[in-house]
Amino acid sequence: MFSFLHTQPLGINIVAGVVGIAFLIAAADQAVKRLIGLATYFDLSTTFMGMTVVSLATSIPEITAHLTASAGILRGTMDPKIASAIVLGANIGSDVVQQTLIMGVVVLLAGKLYFRRYFLWKSMIPMIASTALCLLLGWDGIYSRLDGAILFGIFLAYTWYLYRDERRHYHAVPGDRHTDQPAITTAAQAWGAAALTLLAMTATVLSAQMALGVIERVVNDTGVGGSLIGVVTLGIASALPELTTALAGARRDATGISLGTLVGSNITNPLVAIGLGSLVSTFAVPRPLLVWDLPWEMVTGALLMGFLL
Repeated sequence: MFSFLHTQPLGINIVAGVVGIAFLIAAADQAVKRLIGLATYFDLSTTFMGMTVVSLATSIPEITAHLTASAGILRGTMDPKIASAIVLGANIGSDVVQQTLIMGVVVLLAGKLYFRRYFLWKSMIPMIASTALCLLLGWDGIYSRLDGAILFGIFLAYTWYLYRDERRHYHAVPGDRHTDQPAITTAAQAWGAAALTLLAMTATVLSAQMALGVIERVVNDTGVGGSLIGVVTLGIASALPELTTALAGARRDATGISLGTLVGSNITNPLVAIGLGSLVSTFAVPRPLLVWDLPWEMVTGALLMGFLL
């Protein structure tokens, strides 16, 4: 979408990158502000909103990448093994970055994160289990359409479980509400807030894509090694929406959105992105993904849960 920037001088790219990051932060802040109001109106915790709506929105770059690769594989314009390796590696890399670097940055800047211990059992264990399921289904070297249906079907069932559980057990706790936010009291205000949230999340994703393209251009022009290019562009940069949204939530004392977004995205990425992509074209699973990347993601997830406990 922003490929025209690649034909511009490097200085213009850097300015565009700074602008993109500024819009990214502003858009994420606006999205969080309205999601807090919607959570209050529907009597839902901001943690639930982060686990569902926000995690899906911030995972759009990963989901889009998988579907784009699947379409290229079906058309024959992309090599199945190469395309699969790129998007699957980006998916796992983004998750590990969120569990370690981004979680650490958010806690350092926020100073604290409020959550209920029950949150760990209904979110952290499913997060680790979704990675284990990807490892199990991919052990034969392929994510088939049946595998994709299993992954995506589990995501739908898990989302329904979260909603039912929320309705039965939710009671406001510190970190779920922020009293400075204007109250939403009518259906019209709720629809307006939802529309503005959608626009803000769209701007967040587009701004992240612009920043991602600029970072890739800068890294290429400066001659940095290919492995670092992969880490920066596919790992850290693709996690920018989660980072900015989590920071915005922490700044507004809605830490439920921060934690819910980071954990929820680590469930959404494997179940939705890999699930939908596999449903479209199937994916070839590289061996290193099975013997290193997925096991390492399970280890970082288990360590994170241990720290939170």
